[in-house]
Amino acid sequence: MSSAESTSGRPRLSVVVPVHGVEAYLTTCLDSILAEPTDDVEVVAVDDASPDGCGAILDRYAAHEPRLRVVHLSANAGLGGARNAGLDRATGEYVWFVDGDDWLPPGALAAVRDRLAATRPDVLLIDHAEVFPGNRVVPRPSADALGGQPTPLRLADAPQLLRLAQSACTRIVRRGLLAETGLRFRGGWYEDVAYSHPLLMAADRIDVLERVCYHYRQQPQGRITVTRSDRHFEVFDQYAAVFAAVDAAAGRYDVFRPELFRLMVNHYLVIVGNDSRLPDTARRGFFRRAAEDCRRWLPPGGYPVPGGVAGLKHRLLQRDGYAAWAALRSVHRTLARVRRPGGPTTETAPLPQPVPLTGTETTALPTTPIH
Repeated sequence: MSSAESTSGRPRLSVVVPVHGVEAYLTTCLDSILAEPTDDVEVVAVDDASPDGCGAILDRYAAHEPRLRVVHLSANAGLGGARNAGLDRATGEYVWFVDGDDWLPPGALAAVRDRLAATRPDVLLIDHAEVFPGNRVVPRPSADALGGQPTPLRLADAPQLLRLAQSACTRIVRRGLLAETGLRFRGGWYEDVAYSHPLLMAADRIDVLERVCYHYRQQPQGRITVTRSDRHFEVFDQYAAVFAAVDAAAGRYDVFRPELFRLMVNHYLVIVGNDSRLPDTARRGFFRRAAEDCRRWLPPGGYPVPGGVAGLKHRLLQRDGYAAWAALRSVHRTLARVRRPGGPTTETAPLPQPVPLTGTETTALPTTPIH
């Protein structure tokens, strides 16, 4: 029996849990992973120099749970660095990254293990649900993402998979693929961008499990999506890494340039248009920097520009038309106040209906927020 397999014959799964400042939620996370007694799952929890009681909670669990190994970092490495530290100590054939404030719904772990054993993919994509305060659960299914195509498959067979959530937590990956490609998490915010897209492009076998196997906690505080900071400029480095991976592939990934470019523009528009992310004094500079990326990475053959207001925003960004964009944003915010008197006016740039690489219309995928 391979060291990467259990006595059940299933591939061994390493669940890497980065932990920082989540004392109130950590036991829920750990219990959801360890609830099922099985020898084919190990948990590598990384205490990322957490300032609260997370380290003590992990040590208490590890004292009674041999499947849990704890890594204590002496200095905060950030989410990407903590995941890398856990990956270094993982021994399973597959790795699943689960954030310390999220959790797995009942039956999810068994479903994932069964699917990995049945199809042995390079990457298994799973559905997730967002859980808001008050326990309001909003599923984010991948329905229609495959268009009826059988799996496992390669990304070239279903490039629309790039439009699913940019989250490492919804991708269970063969650890050998990470070793073969040298793919690691980069430092900085939006670290999932430079991990998730190159991962799918590198995979020869992608499978999709259309079942909610991950609960993503939407906290009112602590998320970068509701944090005003100049650190949102770090998203530019993440997309630079994505296109560097495309450039380094000697043409093999060129087919994905139009879709990656469209996703990048969508993401930049979400960030620049949201009151909760950028300080007002930084908005013009972010817009200008995003316009530079548009000029730098515009695919030689163009890309499918969305229609309507979304398409207008794309064109304004590419032309660095900040004044016109700001006027359009002001009109949008005014209309929002009229429709919702006294309500919030935070704008998230509307995502266009997905368009295939050929430019013809297709069935829209479910909208997944870009974080």
